[in-house]
Amino acid sequence: MSFVSCFELFRIGIGPSSSHTVGPMRAALHFIDLLRQQKLFTQVSAIRAELYGSLGLTGIGHGSDRAVILGLLGETPEAVVPDQVPALLQQVERSGQLMLAGCQPIAFPAGAILLHRDKNLSLHPNGMSLHALVGDNEVLRQTYFSIGGGFVVTEQQLQQPSQHTGPAVPYPFSSAADLLRLCRQHNQSIAQLMWANEQALRSRQALTEQLQAIWQAMQSCMQRGLSQHGDLPGGLQLKRRAAALQQRLLAEASIDPMRCMDWVNAFAMAVNEENAAGGRVVTAPTNGAAGVLPAVMAYYHQFVQPFQQETLAQFLLTAAAIGGLFKQNASISGAEVGCQGEVGVACSMAAAGLTAVLGGTVAQVEMAAEIGMEHHLGLTCDPVAGLVQVPCIERNAMGAMKAINASRMALRNQHPALVSLDKVMAAMKATGRDMHHHYKETSLGGLAVAVSYC
Repeated sequence: MSFVSCFELFRIGIGPSSSHTVGPMRAALHFIDLLRQQKLFTQVSAIRAELYGSLGLTGIGHGSDRAVILGLLGETPEAVVPDQVPALLQQVERSGQLMLAGCQPIAFPAGAILLHRDKNLSLHPNGMSLHALVGDNEVLRQTYFSIGGGFVVTEQQLQQPSQHTGPAVPYPFSSAADLLRLCRQHNQSIAQLMWANEQALRSRQALTEQLQAIWQAMQSCMQRGLSQHGDLPGGLQLKRRAAALQQRLLAEASIDPMRCMDWVNAFAMAVNEENAAGGRVVTAPTNGAAGVLPAVMAYYHQFVQPFQQETLAQFLLTAAAIGGLFKQNASISGAEVGCQGEVGVACSMAAAGLTAVLGGTVAQVEMAAEIGMEHHLGLTCDPVAGLVQVPCIERNAMGAMKAINASRMALRNQHPALVSLDKVMAAMKATGRDMHHHYKETSLGGLAVAVSYC
């Protein structure tokens, strides 16, 4: 049995991608720590990076090269100021030097980062290696894999997984069946079990404050997205739409009963437009799917009832339990299983959280999560021009809509589910395994090659 904490899934970082931006940044930070551990930090004269597979193919559009530089500069995904990033990168480009961890000058000329478009590492599609040199001699090399949601593991960790299954918690679970059994056995909700598990890792006050910080970060991202106009970066000249949509909704006098759905679209697109622009977002469970949960939470907050401390915790902890199951039993990496692992998982998480705060039973929460994923099975990840924009921004809005509908269907259902959440997770993993690599965040197939762009 193992346990994935809520705060492993919900982490504050920068866009546009958790696996392709946040992951490489964390790998670079880990490499700095490794240099220090091996007493090499002050000796290093240059560092080279090589990106493979999906990182190599879509790394430019996803900002992977820029993320490596930021990590080597000592910037962290949580603390880096997005508005300062261009100046930091321009300084490195102009000087051909990089201040390693902000204090050690090293050579970093053009070409120090090599993106391989035709080479893959066998263990995972998101592979990268970092090389430290003293003069012409390589003194340290480490290979990393960005496995989705900003999680990074070394080659050694992926080859020989630790037998340690995570922190000791009172209610460990590794399947939906385990989770439902524990809920029945202890007469508790999913959120109550998750709360007890999280409290084994941090104080009640810290848990409450961290959950509130996640929601505040989501809201801040959404509000910024709802206030910004103009083109998104990257060359597609894609217009931001969320702010204009909000203005029209505020100006209209309408009795359309589906009007709240227009707001859900605006909420989701606002977050993912910010993500596409490299802004600060919350992985939920990834950056590419970061708009689904905030949009569904904003729907509840504005059109059902405002979040209280208890219902906020209930939503986020329930969603995290579902996301943790997908991470353990399938994948949350678009490069590994397609977008079913990103927007599909986010939809499943949001459907579960919404069902919980609307008073659903544990069985209804599981059903909502299953419905959310069942209708994302086979969803490809084929971003146009390698940018997290088309179809990603609209796809988050669609994922949020599906989550709300999945919750409503589960809450109205009076019959046992034919398909369990465990079965749909197994189907999702198998579907991802069978999916051609062209449709798994490589921009080599699907919509990415069906659309002409300049």
